Amino acid sequence: MDDTQPRRASERTEKTVLPPSDVSLIEEIEAFLASYETQASLIAPDGTRTDIPPQVYDVLKRVVFAMANGSAVTVAPVSLRLTTSQAAQILGVSRPTLVRLLEDGAVPYEQPRRHRILRLDDVLAFKRNQDVRRDALLAEMTRQSAADGLYDETAEMYADALDEARHAKDL
Repeated sequence: MDDTQPRRASERTEKTVLPPSDVSLIEEIEAFLASYETQASLIAPDGTRTDIPPQVYDVLKRVVFAMANGSAVTVAPVSLRLTTSQAAQILGVSRPTLVRLLEDGAVPYEQPRRHRILRLDDVLAFKRNQDVRRDALLAEMTRQSAADGLYDETAEMYADALDEARHAKDL
């Protein structure tokens, strides 16, 4: 089966769930889940037990945490193989920007026919690398600003300088 296609119609759509109006049960579940980090299991009403893979357990904990904090949760399936539009959405860039990145070799892709196909793990690895790079650049900018004494100024000094610049512009 082609892994770009969901197996069931229900897997093709995302579903958003609002937290219950009384979050006390969710908070109780959150506390329970927080106290266990090892393998978890589900027990059916008839007593049948099955282990939950660690990835599913992690998602369950995240859903419960979000709901306990009053947030709605959206579950949306993502194929392991992505179109350029899907990859661009995950990266938070426009499709033309992603295509430019692909053409520059920044993100690997396949083009078996007319359309480019990207692997989810490649897109997520690129996103992680960009996040690390951005954080390093921000840290360097902050370090350089501190070294230049830019953090020695007060908010009032900035406001005065801004007023002075505005008045000088009007002259």
